[in-house]
Amino acid sequence: MKKRVKSFSLSLLAGLPLVGLLPSGPAHAAGEAVFNEKQRAAIVEIVRDALKNDPSILSDAIQSIRQQASSQQEAHVKAAVRANWQALSTAPSYAVRGNPQGQVTVVEFLDPRCTYCRHMAPVVDQFLAKHSDVRLVEKVIPVLGDASILDARAIYAAAFQGQYDAMRRRLMDETGKPSMEHIRDIAKSLKLDMTRFDKDMKGQAVMGILAANLSQAQSVGVQGTPTFLFGQAAVAPGALGMEQMEQFLEAARKG
Repeated sequence: MKKRVKSFSLSLLAGLPLVGLLPSGPAHAAGEAVFNEKQRAAIVEIVRDALKNDPSILSDAIQSIRQQASSQQEAHVKAAVRANWQALSTAPSYAVRGNPQGQVTVVEFLDPRCTYCRHMAPVVDQFLAKHSDVRLVEKVIPVLGDASILDARAIYAAAFQGQYDAMRRRLMDETGKPSMEHIRDIAKSLKLDMTRFDKDMKGQAVMGILAANLSQAQSVGVQGTPTFLFGQAAVAPGALGMEQMEQFLEAARKG
C-alpha cells in the first residue's frame, strides 16, 4: 500500500497523469468530475498523511522533476552543439592551441576579466602539455562589462600583429582596472605598430569576431565563463580540475 500511495503522491506532485489509478470504465466527458467531493477530500488526506509519515515522498518528487529537467536541458544543449559544431570548432590559427591537427577538439569560451577563467589558465596549459591529441579552440566573449570589452578588443587587435597569446596572458595576469593607457603600454612593450593597433581596436574586424563569438556562445546556451565543449560529447561550465577535464576528454575520445 505504501508503494502505491507513494506512486500516487509522486504523480500528483509532478503533475503527471495518474495512469492505472483512475477508476476503470468509459472515458469521462470533458469537464465531468472524476472524483466527487468526498473522494477528493479523502485523497488529499491520504497524500497529507503520506507526506507527514514519509517526507522523502516530496524530496523524491522534487528530485525526479529536477532530473527530468536536467536531462532535457542536456539533450537540448548537445543537439545545439551538434548543429553548430562547424562554426564552434573553427577559429583563426592564433586562437588554436595545443595540437592544431589534434584528433579531439575542445572549445573554451572565456572572459579575460573572469576570475575563474584566470584560475583555469594554468590548468589548461598543463592539460594541453599532457594530452598531445587535443586541439583547443579559444573563443573570447566579453560578458563582464566594459572592462571585459576593452580587454577583448585589445586581444584581437594584438592578434592581427601576431601577439594574440602574449596580450591575452598579460591582460589575464592583470589585477588592476584596465585602461586604454595601460593597454597601450602593454602593446608598446610587445613592439606592436601602435597606429595599426589603435585603429584595429576600434575596427569592424575586431567587433565582428566578438559578435560571432557571442552569437556562438548564445547558440549553445552558454551562461557563464569559462565554459568548455569537449567535442560534441560534453558541455562543462565552470572551473574544472585536471581530473574532471580528463574525464570529459575521455568521453570526447569515445565520441
